[in-house]
Amino acid sequence: MNITRQAIEDFLYLEAELLDEWKLEEWAALFSAKGTYLIPPIGNPNADSAKSLYLVNDDRARLEQRALRLLKKEAHVEYPHSSTLRNYNNIRIKDQDENSISVKCNFTTYRSKRADLDSFIGVLEFKLVIENGELKIEEKKVVLKLESLRPQGKVSLIL
Repeated sequence: MNITRQAIEDFLYLEAELLDEWKLEEWAALFSAKGTYLIPPIGNPNADSAKSLYLVNDDRARLEQRALRLLKKEAHVEYPHSSTLRNYNNIRIKDQDENSISVKCNFTTYRSKRADLDSFIGVLEFKLVIENGELKIEEKKVVLKLESLRPQGKVSLIL
């Protein structure tokens, strides 16, 4: 697979922009047919998902459902939508073969809601593939670098 670093960075920045603009259906479309969105337990990024409780462990169908649900008024925790700002930095290609590219980057997501400002920090691990001639996310793993979640002890938005 021959994808430039610039193309990878542009793709990841697009992903962040779609999330900040609450274009969640477009965000879900960035995933491959086998795409997954994962948030392992805090402090245990390599936990076995069959034996540990992940904060999020979505396959493609579930992440599409999550995106659609968060856009509805019935999703009270995120309606009206939080204002978010994501920063991706230190983007680096970790591994590459003819079928996939592994990319890691640091992230900060700021969320403003009802006069509160929450910060989520950590590392994003992506596995990118080409599907139907387009760059797609086969896996997005969010490794939170927090001691705990506050204020509610849950993640109510897509990181």
